[in-house]
Amino acid sequence: MHPYTTTTTTTTAIDMCEELELNHLQSDDIIGAGGTGSLSGGVGVVQDAVPTTNSNSKAEYFIQQLNANNFKKLALCMVIGFIVYHGILNWQYGSDSCQWLLSKGRFKGNNEWQPYGCMVHKYTQTDTRRCLRYLAFWSYKNHFIFVGDYSVHELYKQFINHLHPNDDDNASKHGQLPVDAEFEDGKLKMRATYIFANEVSDGLLETLAKFHDSNEVRAVFIVGFTYRNFLNGNVTEDLLKQYRTNLTRLVLPFDQLVAEKSTVLWKLQDRVNEEKLIDSWKLVKNEDIDRLNYVARSVFRYTDATVWEAAWQISNGLVDTAVDGYKLCSLGLKHYTQLILNMYCNDNMNYNDGSCCSSAEPYTLLQIVTYAVFGVCIILVCGIFLRRWLLHLRGHTFYTPMKAERHGFHTAPLAASSSSSAALANGVGGGGVGGSSLGMVRMDYTTPVVALAMLGIIMAYFYLCDRTNFFMKENKYYSEFSFWIPVGYVFALGLFFTEDSRFTKVLNRDQSDELKGWILLVVLIYYMTGADRVLPIHMHIKLLLSGYLFHTGYSHFSYMWQTGNSGFSFFQVMFRLNFMTVILCFCMNRPYQFYYFVPLLSFWMCVIYFLLALPPRITASSVEANPLHYLYLVGKFVGCFSVVTILFMSEVFFERIFVTRPWKALFVTTDDDIHDWWYQWKLDRYTVMFGMIFAACFHIAQKYSIFDDNNHGNLFARRTSITVTLLAVLGVGFYTAFSFLCRNEQNCEEIHSYILFIPIIGYIILRNISGILRTRYSTFFAWFGRISLELFICQYHIWLAADRHGVLVLLPGFPTLNMIITSFIFVCASHEVHRITQILLPFAVPNDWKLVTRNFIIFLIMLIPIAHSDGMF
Repeated sequence: MHPYTTTTTTTTAIDMCEELELNHLQSDDIIGAGGTGSLSGGVGVVQDAVPTTNSNSKAEYFIQQLNANNFKKLALCMVIGFIVYHGILNWQYGSDSCQWLLSKGRFKGNNEWQPYGCMVHKYTQTDTRRCLRYLAFWSYKNHFIFVGDYSVHELYKQFINHLHPNDDDNASKHGQLPVDAEFEDGKLKMRATYIFANEVSDGLLETLAKFHDSNEVRAVFIVGFTYRNFLNGNVTEDLLKQYRTNLTRLVLPFDQLVAEKSTVLWKLQDRVNEEKLIDSWKLVKNEDIDRLNYVARSVFRYTDATVWEAAWQISNGLVDTAVDGYKLCSLGLKHYTQLILNMYCNDNMNYNDGSCCSSAEPYTLLQIVTYAVFGVCIILVCGIFLRRWLLHLRGHTFYTPMKAERHGFHTAPLAASSSSSAALANGVGGGGVGGSSLGMVRMDYTTPVVALAMLGIIMAYFYLCDRTNFFMKENKYYSEFSFWIPVGYVFALGLFFTEDSRFTKVLNRDQSDELKGWILLVVLIYYMTGADRVLPIHMHIKLLLSGYLFHTGYSHFSYMWQTGNSGFSFFQVMFRLNFMTVILCFCMNRPYQFYYFVPLLSFWMCVIYFLLALPPRITASSVEANPLHYLYLVGKFVGCFSVVTILFMSEVFFERIFVTRPWKALFVTTDDDIHDWWYQWKLDRYTVMFGMIFAACFHIAQKYSIFDDNNHGNLFARRTSITVTLLAVLGVGFYTAFSFLCRNEQNCEEIHSYILFIPIIGYIILRNISGILRTRYSTFFAWFGRISLELFICQYHIWLAADRHGVLVLLPGFPTLNMIITSFIFVCASHEVHRITQILLPFAVPNDWKLVTRNFIIFLIMLIPIAHSDGMF
């Protein structure tokens, strides 16, 4: 069997293309089902599949198997395992996140309460009033009834204070005995009632019956007490039996209230701090409290009322801070209030960070059609596999290509799976000597139908993670340790996996991949930990993202400057940027602007190519022939700066341009709001142009031999290098000092737009001025850099959760291990998406203008019904 031939492009074209977002696959990513792009450098085709020989030890063979292909198989098995695990959990305990909210949780650092398996929104006074006003608009009566002893009375006062924090009537007075009270807000149609009760009495039962007779719909009852002489201690068995009998009298009233769509919460008795108890409470023991709570749990376990276990866990965790040894501190009461509001409001307000008690998002017709197409591809692949297997049983031999063929800037879909190629290399054919029959009919994973089928499976996992309540979600948690320790680990690994680069140029391919890799990893940690609340960290993350855009301007200008090519490469880059984003828009029912960084990159890509392709086309060869082109280049930059400044100075003019149909859909959010796009565009309005100007100055300086990066030596002479290094350190230090001294986020971001190029250029100088540093790079960071775009996009749904507002939980109860597992699956999925994009690229953007135009028109025709349904026409 003769392998397919491989065509190559010129060295310059390949090197420059590798600087772009469109990084073509390396040898370890081309071969096999998904490539074997391991950190150790990749493994060849036959090496992956051929068993070890006498010269190879078992350890070497084991190391050979540590590749991306096998890791992705492991990730698939883990996903299937967690689907089974969570399916069993949902079958046994139900998937009602309200039950999770009210029954279980844990304290994070700083005493932040995290419910089991779902996210809570932190309701402010404004959020609460907005919720109650919304429900009042739909004719709901917002009635909260608190029935119980001193602890329920404290909760009632805290609830009222949350709505009216300056209301003197609700101020707590020391030693005040609980008395019946009522609070009402006519504007919100809200009423809060407190009824004192320290035991089950006929009067209490009559009161509950009156609520039932008055048809209180959607009322919330918080009930909790023990018995009249609780402070006397001495809880005997007879007393427990009487307590059980009294609580049993509440079962029927509670069930009747729940039948009227009200919610009944039984609040257990809080434990006390026996060492701090005042004299009147000295006889109360935690052992007696636990026995009373056990009775209450056993009585209400099989009723429609809910035992509020989470409240007991909160008070138990804060028992050391109890006031006078028995009163729950204000922090605990605030947690109680937040749980009540999340239970009552989440399903109506749809806050992204409040998944507790919130229903799953309904699916749309577009989602049905998209997943139906993926389903057809999966069925076709299964049919093809079954046919090949049946033919193999009849003795047919299957041949698949051994090597990939390069067409221009991308890899054509001619690569065979590593196992198939290895089998053919060993002379294993249709009749098949050795190996299983299934192993001999493995699919060619580089065909578009198979790629789409695998993408459909990945999209199903995306939907399961972020559009259903099947998997659990938790709130983000920030602390200094939670942010800086992962950052330290990442950079330690990055420094450990370093090797010599095959390039010596400034910002060469390896260094560019490294740069994008560590930027994205730090940004991901930032999003995972919710570190945006710390202004210096927030500003440095903005600087890193600006650095990514700066590099985009630099690399694409450099490519155009040296090659003059702006044809196919533009469509290839746009496909590479937007393929996964568009698929996610269809599958996850989110607007294009939701994935804000991709629209930002795509917009500036269009600006770059329009600016440089605009006659006269300026390249290195054109300025060599006609120095007047330098002036034309300056004119283009000045014109671009002027247009951007005009748009920035008039937000009204900006909105008029970008809300114009039909491209309005590309720039507005789900709420038809363009302010998110305005914010992102305004923040980095000059960044890409800074990158292009730096690239122009760099290439001109290189032309006149101001520095030399063609060898392994330093860029400048020794004295010049010391001076430039000091200036670069001052530039980076200047921005860091600015981020710490600036106190207002809005002012910081406004200044950031003008000075961001200083630390970025400073970093480039520090990274490249020394020949030793310039010619070494981190393979760890570079590997992540090659899939940086997919990492940024996929994190929204399968690493984080609730559209990046929370954290996905596959393994509840073990946050650190869960983070490791979800990160592993997330990286494997991103790598596979990257591989699929490369497979589909030559079919979507062939090396023929007629075919490219045809495909683009077909894509526009597909968008017409979608745009029409969204009101774009």
